[in-house]
Amino acid sequence: MKKIFISLIMVGAWVLTFNACSTKGDTTEVNNFKIQRGTNVSHWLSQSEERGEARRQHIKEADFERLNQLGFDFVRLPIDEVQFWDEQGNKLPEAWDLLVNAIRLAEKHHLRTIVDLHIIRSHYFNASLEGKGEENTLFSSEKAQQDLINMWYQLSDVLKGFSNDSVAYEFMNEPVADDHEQWNQLIVKVHKALREREPQRTLVIGSNLWQGYETMKYLKVPENDKNIILSFHYYNPMILTHYGAWWTPIGKYTGKVNYPGILVSKEDYEASSDSMKVLLDENHYTTQVWDINKIREDFADAIAVAKKYDLQLFCGEWGVYEPVDRELAYKWTKDMLTVFKENNIAWTTWCYDADFGFWDQQKNDFKDKGLIDLLMEK
Repeated sequence: MKKIFISLIMVGAWVLTFNACSTKGDTTEVNNFKIQRGTNVSHWLSQSEERGEARRQHIKEADFERLNQLGFDFVRLPIDEVQFWDEQGNKLPEAWDLLVNAIRLAEKHHLRTIVDLHIIRSHYFNASLEGKGEENTLFSSEKAQQDLINMWYQLSDVLKGFSNDSVAYEFMNEPVADDHEQWNQLIVKVHKALREREPQRTLVIGSNLWQGYETMKYLKVPENDKNIILSFHYYNPMILTHYGAWWTPIGKYTGKVNYPGILVSKEDYEASSDSMKVLLDENHYTTQVWDINKIREDFADAIAVAKKYDLQLFCGEWGVYEPVDRELAYKWTKDMLTVFKENNIAWTTWCYDADFGFWDQQKNDFKDKGLIDLLMEK
C-alpha cells in the first residue's frame, strides 16, 4: 500500500506540473503573428456609405490575391460600429458576413489580418477637429467603455476560431483622450476583458492623441504579455502628405512645398494669407529642415518604447494624399521605408484603393504604379 500511495503522489505531482506548464504555455507562448509589409483595406467596412451590392462588390477575392502577389504579407482591416450594430446594439448581419469572408480570403492568399475597430459612436478621432467634441463620451462614460468591451466580446465570439497566427485585434483606433492616463486606464480594462476570453490573441495597442509618435512615451503597456504589437501613425510633415486635403486646415496651403529641406520658402510664406502664416509658423515649416534624419528623430521615442517592452513596433497608417506632387511623394516614401527597415518597423500604408491608395477599383488598374514599385522594393 505504501508503494502504491507513493506512486499515486508522484503521478498526481506529475499531472499538476503538466497542467501548470500547459496553462502557462496557453497564456505566455508568443504567437507566430509575424508582419512586415501591409496596407489598409479602408473605406469599405469603415468610413463608407456603401451598402448592399455596392459594398459586397467593393472588395473581393481578387483584391487579396493581388496584394499577396504584389508582396504584401498582411492587411489592416478598419471596421466601424455603425456598419456592424444598429443604434439599439443589434447586429447587422451583412457586415459580419463580409468581415468573416474577408479574413478567410486573406488566409487563403497567405495574408494575416489586423481587425481594427476604427470608429465607434462614443468616439470619433476627428470629432474635435470638426466641431463635434461633445460626441466623444468614451473617456467620461463608464457605459461607453463597457459598450466598447461588449463590442469586442461579440467580435471575439465570431472571430475566435481564426488562428492566433492569422488574426490580431486592434481594439481602438486613434484614441483622443484629454489625459494620457485616461487612455492607459482604458487599455487595462479592455486588455483584461479580452485576455479572459482569448489569452493568446495578438492585440495591437496604439498611443494617445491620434496614435501620435510623440505620445508613445506616455503609453503604459500591460506587463508580461508578449502577444502585443505597439502601434503609431505618421503623416508628417502634414503640409506635404496632406497637400490639398479639404478636411485639414494645412490642406488649404497653395504654395510650393519642398522636400527634403526647408518645406516652405520665404517667398511662398509671404504670398500666403495671414491665417496660413500662423499655421506655417506654428509648425516651423519655414525654418525646420525636413529629411530622413527628421523622420529618424521623430521615431526615436516609439522605437525606445518598443525596445523597453521588447515588442514589435508597427506604423499602422502612413501615406501621401493623391493630389500631392509624385516626385515629392516618392522622396518622402523612400525615406520612410528606409527608416522602417533600419528599425524593423512593420507597416501598413494608408491605403489600398481610396484617396491615398495605389489601386483604382473602378478602372481595375493601378493608379500609382510608381508608388507600388517603391513599396515593394526589397
